[in-house]
Amino acid sequence: MKSPFKPLDESKFSFFHAKSLITTGMGVFTDGYDLSSIGIVLLTVLSDFGITSKSPDFAIYTSLISGSALIGAAVGAIIFGLLSNKGRKTFYGVDVALMALGALLQAFVTDPLQLVIVRGLLGVGVGADYVLSPMIMAEHSNVKDRGKTLALGFGLFWGFGATTAAILFLALQGLGVSPGLTWRIVLAAGAVPAAAVIYLRRKIPETVRFLGRIKGDVEEVRKVIRDVTGSDVTINQRLKDESPFKSYLASQWRAFLVACLLWFLFDIVAFSGILFGPSLIAKSLNLNSGEFQLLLEGLFTLPGGITALLLIDRVGRKPLQVTGFVVMALALLSFAYYKGSAGATFSPLIGLILYGMQNYGSQAGPGSVSASGMLGVELAPTKVRGLVQSLTVASGRIGAALTSFVFPSLFQAYGESFAVYFLAAIAAVSAVVTLVGVPETKGKSLEETSGEREALELA
Repeated sequence: MKSPFKPLDESKFSFFHAKSLITTGMGVFTDGYDLSSIGIVLLTVLSDFGITSKSPDFAIYTSLISGSALIGAAVGAIIFGLLSNKGRKTFYGVDVALMALGALLQAFVTDPLQLVIVRGLLGVGVGADYVLSPMIMAEHSNVKDRGKTLALGFGLFWGFGATTAAILFLALQGLGVSPGLTWRIVLAAGAVPAAAVIYLRRKIPETVRFLGRIKGDVEEVRKVIRDVTGSDVTINQRLKDESPFKSYLASQWRAFLVACLLWFLFDIVAFSGILFGPSLIAKSLNLNSGEFQLLLEGLFTLPGGITALLLIDRVGRKPLQVTGFVVMALALLSFAYYKGSAGATFSPLIGLILYGMQNYGSQAGPGSVSASGMLGVELAPTKVRGLVQSLTVASGRIGAALTSFVFPSLFQAYGESFAVYFLAAIAAVSAVVTLVGVPETKGKSLEETSGEREALELA
């Protein structure tokens, strides 16, 4: 018996898919804006609160301000992952509302501790969005374009948000706005894209996978498939999944663990650059934080994202991620070696190219696969997809929060080269884990990639 979701899987990319992509992608745009903007203005924030590199509380506030949104995201991911089986769209819009509120409140804080708390609230919304958006995007998508849709909606839209933060920062600097006002405007502006899609998210239809496999509402499945594809589908089988959670966790825990581990490792490497590249690496390249962010995004991250879009549904997820991690490791190794050995002959241009190549490898590979939530949503059956996705997101945010505390200490205690060598080693390990632990999912329905097809056909 064929899958009742086949018309959706085989449909052509349509206006519905494009609208869904924008609706979900703008949340990710906001994520990229919010999580990268703090790295751009971090030193300005600390200075405005009278905290300098010689202050006794410099290190702890650097880590807390950088990491609070990430810790909040881990909490938000778990909460909304568990809630997602009450409905994918039930809480869709709540996530961006939390992000908008948290972003706006940053403009009104009067001390660094208040900023830490407010960014924690913002992070809860980010974590919720990273659970809900990939699931909704993937469950609505066709098979042919699912990889591109997730890579664009999460990889490139995140980069667009980061680029916008850098452009706004440079524009305010160019206009002569005071540093104290600049950082407040930059951080609070993240409320705009989040608030812009609250209404659209409330109007997006519930996914047919949730309606069928979790709710068991056959009539609603027919209606949504007809609305999306224009096709009527006959369903003569019971769709609701009666299998207990523990049966999926017992049989597929290895795949879920690998998905969690890879996002954890990737975020350790990626967020060291996102949070501290503009404040620590940029100095050695004779760039300010905004210039550094803008050059990396335009010259390396964007081309990497385009590479992923062109290849992810042709070459596949696994080869792209392995290659991306290898490029990251080689780029970081080369940068650290060159920085440590060049001495007075060090060229900022060569340094930028070597360091920037890790951004290219990141976005061409794991940034468009693991960090788009692709592994969690494709490897997990519908009934446990929300839980598994929440665990992968939380794992990534824990890795990112860890790097917010560890990387500055490594940098300060052992120097820049050692810290970057450490990141290169993690990227290399991640390439091996991907190679041996990740199955290829391109060209397959979600029921095939998750091992759910047989149970569905027997229903």
